[in-house]
Amino acid sequence: MRFEAGRKLLRSSIQALAVAFLTGPVLAQGGAAPREWQTPPAGDVMKGQALYMARCTACHAVDSHKIGPAHRGVMGRRVGSLKGYKYSEEMAQSRLRWTPQTLNAWLQDPEDLVAGQRMGFQVDDAQERADLIAWLATLK
Repeated sequence: MRFEAGRKLLRSSIQALAVAFLTGPVLAQGGAAPREWQTPPAGDVMKGQALYMARCTACHAVDSHKIGPAHRGVMGRRVGSLKGYKYSEEMAQSRLRWTPQTLNAWLQDPEDLVAGQRMGFQVDDAQERADLIAWLATLK
């Protein structure tokens, strides 16, 4: 009798998982919904350069490390991988790549993208993020 009850429970659990898998989003670890990557709107390179100079150069430079890593070649690079810069363990272990979508998420809330990172700055305005991303994309 116990065996039959266990089989029914197992069967109903498998069916529930199948329905959830086929009809809804797969939940991330901890029950959180998976991230939805947002492509930023078109950015203005000149505005992005001005924003970079005003807001980013206290910690970053294009061609040299400061408090933060250098930014030349950031687009397409694996997160936490630039030689000669000491990243946090969390950044170094990240498997992300810098794309317009990951940069948008990063600039919006770095800690939300990579928990344990060390950047204490974010850009709340979506158009300003897009402008910064447009500028960063020119740094090849």
